[in-house]
Amino acid sequence: MYAFIQSELGNIGRFQASGNNAIRYIIGDIKGIMLFINLMHGKLRTPKNIRFNDLIKFMNAKYSLDTPESLLDNSNLFDNSWFTGFTESDGHFGIKYLERKTKSDTRKRSVGESVTLKFILNQRLFDKPTSSSMKPFMEDLALFLSCNLKSYTNNTNSEILTVSVSSLESVKFLVNYFNKYPLIGDKLNDFKIWEIVYNMLIKKEHLTDEGRLKIRSLIGKL
Repeated sequence: MYAFIQSELGNIGRFQASGNNAIRYIIGDIKGIMLFINLMHGKLRTPKNIRFNDLIKFMNAKYSLDTPESLLDNSNLFDNSWFTGFTESDGHFGIKYLERKTKSDTRKRSVGESVTLKFILNQRLFDKPTSSSMKPFMEDLALFLSCNLKSYTNNTNSEILTVSVSSLESVKFLVNYFNKYPLIGDKLNDFKIWEIVYNMLIKKEHLTDEGRLKIRSLIGKL
């Protein structure tokens, strides 16, 4: 995906390894930075827009430019691919498969076999670089996904905001959205597997032995 982005930007910038499982895309020349600013201007919805405006102010002061401040993007999420890009970074496509379990001495009730699809997106309550709350943004996402905004405290004692959907109607909405505005990175494979299982659920194929085997195999590819 990074190579694709670099290609779309005219092959500017360079890649740098960061840690064991991360890569940085660095743009350091004036022409490249201004291209990035012009492309991203007015396209940010989170507190990152504050840091983006800091970059604009720096470039204006250093190079006597007059680039205006970037306003938050308030466009309708239904009508563009913004949510696709955000999902590439922080979205998660999950498939939960529960096998049938019969009643036993340690289990008071039998458990029926089930397959559940779930989309989850988490964000810290506060954006550390700007000390700004992510809650207004996440509330907008909850409205977009027709779900409730929830929160929990993780193992580092940070409060996390989360939106998730699992009903077939909500999954259908996301399937249609991501087919209209396709993913292009690593999440594309996960979504395609997710979509296959969704179609199997609609056709009741998950109720057959062959369907159950296929779903378990697909889960292993996520």
